[in-house]
Amino acid sequence: MDFALSMEERMLRDMVYDWSLKELGPVQEKIDDEDWMPPDFFRKLGDLGILGITIAEEYGGSAQGILMQALALESMSRVCPGLAMSYAAHSNLCANNIYKNGSAEQKAKYLPDLTGGSKIGALGLTEPEAGSDAMGLRTTAREEGDGYVLNGTKMFITNGSIANTILVYAKTDPEKKAKGISAFIVENTFPGFSVSKKLKKCGMRGSPTAELVFEDMWVPKENLVYEKNRGVHVMTSGLAYERIVLAGACVGIAQQGTEYSIRYAKERCQFGRPIGSFQMIQQKLADMYSLTEAARLLAYRAAVFADSPEGKKGGKGTDLDKLAASAILFAAETATKICADGVQIHGGYGYCLEYPIQKLWRDAKLYEIGAGTSEIRRLIVARELLR
Repeated sequence: MDFALSMEERMLRDMVYDWSLKELGPVQEKIDDEDWMPPDFFRKLGDLGILGITIAEEYGGSAQGILMQALALESMSRVCPGLAMSYAAHSNLCANNIYKNGSAEQKAKYLPDLTGGSKIGALGLTEPEAGSDAMGLRTTAREEGDGYVLNGTKMFITNGSIANTILVYAKTDPEKKAKGISAFIVENTFPGFSVSKKLKKCGMRGSPTAELVFEDMWVPKENLVYEKNRGVHVMTSGLAYERIVLAGACVGIAQQGTEYSIRYAKERCQFGRPIGSFQMIQQKLADMYSLTEAARLLAYRAAVFADSPEGKKGGKGTDLDKLAASAILFAAETATKICADGVQIHGGYGYCLEYPIQKLWRDAKLYEIGAGTSEIRRLIVARELLR
């Protein structure tokens, strides 16, 4: 087994990290204080060439796979987890799902703008009454003429208030429950589409999260993704890839939290010596490093498998499903623990807004909730072990 990244993979990882330090580092306080996203963020990512990492070159991508995307998310999350999450929602949850499941016409129409950064993408799955129970969504799509009429509400939608292109799930046959769900590409200019409110969050600030409302919103038939009543296929395969790349984001948070803590432990003195000389602090640092490396290997293992012929089959009941759930479960809880311990190492200063460890702490917690909670991930892993 070779645990080393290739030169190309290391170059992409380092390029994204250097870009994030230069472009996002200087405005971190503004992003967090004002819940602000730089207006040219997605355009610059398009110029950088990372919005279509998993997408074929004919649509403006670079066809490099899930591992490369996880590395990009890891690097950006070391500097700005919130904007990294918006990047993931755009490039993976929206664009990659359209690439994997859309028709040739849909891909040609939507992907070039998404990979170039002139349009912003989002995923519309979660609802006020359908979070962990994704199959219990209540948004409906009624077939009418040469299109569908959608009615319903989507909640906690990353990029929801700024997205131009949204992959939305709705029930086309409610009586069939999970077997009656379909996926649609929705544009924010469709009549009946509205953003009801932007949500205020304690973490992941800078990444806009919104509630969306569809009131008799008409969607043309050509925007139906894959097949009618086969939306669960799109959903389950997409969730596995989402969990893997977000596991990479968690690794980035964990690594940066560890680095902040090491630096502070060497600089902060108490009782006449650096606190890093005390065994209790050393234990925390050793655990931080070990947990980060374990999370990294599990996330990379899942990403490499996702890029393999077997992993590309995807979906519920596969090894990909189990590995993806396990990777995000461990990496998310690792990131949260490391950042909490980092705040503890920093003491009172760690609880002050001027020290960045507290921001990582607030950001990390979301990954135990989004893309399926830790509890749901444990159920998925157990289900596959017992299958």
